[in-house]
Amino acid sequence: MILVDDAGSVFPAINHSPWNGLTLADFVMPFFLFIVGVALGLAYKRVPNRVVATRKAILRALKLCLLGLVLQGGYFHGIHNLTYGVDIAYIRWMGILQRIALAYLLAAVSEIWLRSDDAVDSGYSLLTRYRFQLLVGLALTIFYTILLYGLYVPDWEYQIQGESSALKTFSVKCGVRGDTGPGCNAVGMIDRKIMGIQHLYRRPVYERTQECSINSPENGPLPPDAPSWCQAPFDPEGLLSSVMAIVTCLIGLQFGHVIVHFKDHWDRIFHWLISSFSLLALAFALDFFGVHMNKPLYSLSYTCVTAGVAGLLFAGIYLLVDVYGFRRPTYVMEWMGMHALSIYILIACNILPILIQGFYYKDPQNNLLAAIGIAS
Repeated sequence: MILVDDAGSVFPAINHSPWNGLTLADFVMPFFLFIVGVALGLAYKRVPNRVVATRKAILRALKLCLLGLVLQGGYFHGIHNLTYGVDIAYIRWMGILQRIALAYLLAAVSEIWLRSDDAVDSGYSLLTRYRFQLLVGLALTIFYTILLYGLYVPDWEYQIQGESSALKTFSVKCGVRGDTGPGCNAVGMIDRKIMGIQHLYRRPVYERTQECSINSPENGPLPPDAPSWCQAPFDPEGLLSSVMAIVTCLIGLQFGHVIVHFKDHWDRIFHWLISSFSLLALAFALDFFGVHMNKPLYSLSYTCVTAGVAGLLFAGIYLLVDVYGFRRPTYVMEWMGMHALSIYILIACNILPILIQGFYYKDPQNNLLAAIGIAS
């Protein structure tokens, strides 16, 4: 996530896909949500008091959400913009930490309240013990799909500041249902209606599509015939797309249950592989039939493929570390995982980049960030 935010423009291969399709960067958020779910399965293995556990989960989610507002709401300045503060009229309500908080809270509440006391001695009994959690995931998926393909998206307008500081108004012609393109999808419409377009992310990923950039998949000038939606705000961590992010967390939760209920290494790996390959098969089938893998929309095929790959990677690391004992190569990753939030804050707020940028040779432009192209 840190590499994508700060070096994606330098190394396009690790930047997000402009719209449909996947790059390395598009796996980061789902992987994090997946492992949050796994951790919840272990953390709530025993719940002495459900009310107290729920209260703590809500408080933890609120803290994470508030931190996300501070970090990504617009308060902290960038490397090139040494101004502080944010206009509340334009604060960004959603963001990475807010999405994680929402997914964490729903998965935690599901784990605390929606499980039976049935004994687990097989894969089928595991499914029946947590059948209500699976029903929640299915209900969320159906809810997302109905809204994405069923909501009517009318024509809409937005304004941006032109070169002369005057506001320019752009009209986007829609009047459709079920469109999954950048300009007329229900995900963006819901965010505009509920949060307000002024509170959305102002550098949409689709500005790097072929329709919007002559340097696609990198940023560049607009083509002469660019669509009117190219510069419109769009939140990659919006409300409707976060519904499927919750599903990713719930999938990770089921992988955590395997650790709790199966003690044999190979039983665990077997169940993980079955689930992972099933998710991958469903993902590619959906993509083949037109439900394309799309990170900004957090499509169903994207949910399945990223969860499937996360499951395979998790099983592979488990095999190397827990079965064969290759722990030493993972010490650095283990340390980063234990301090993930602190590391993210240092980078997201530009605290670490600005600290590094402060050391230069003879001229302020001769600093390490400029040398690697981040602050040039």
